[in-house]
Amino acid sequence: MSLNLADGVSIAETDDGAVLLDERSGRYWRLNSSGARVLQGLLAGRDAREAAVDAAGSARVAPEQAAQDAAGLLAKLRAAGLVTP
Repeated sequence: MSLNLADGVSIAETDDGAVLLDERSGRYWRLNSSGARVLQGLLAGRDAREAAVDAAGSARVAPEQAAQDAAGLLAKLRAAGLVTP
């Protein structure tokens, strides 16, 4: 799956994750480190499950739970208009 940030959305890494700025609305969206890793994976062309497993890495999270969390994040990003296919 190919995913891109929507026009007018920028990302900045932080010490504990990332921040998305929707320049169209002026809203900021904060992602924790796991969410930021998932988003980077999605932007790199991985599907939600792959991005989740990569982001979970050595964390004590079952792959199924990580995939479910990543799918939820992707749904929220899409609903907010922050990403496009």
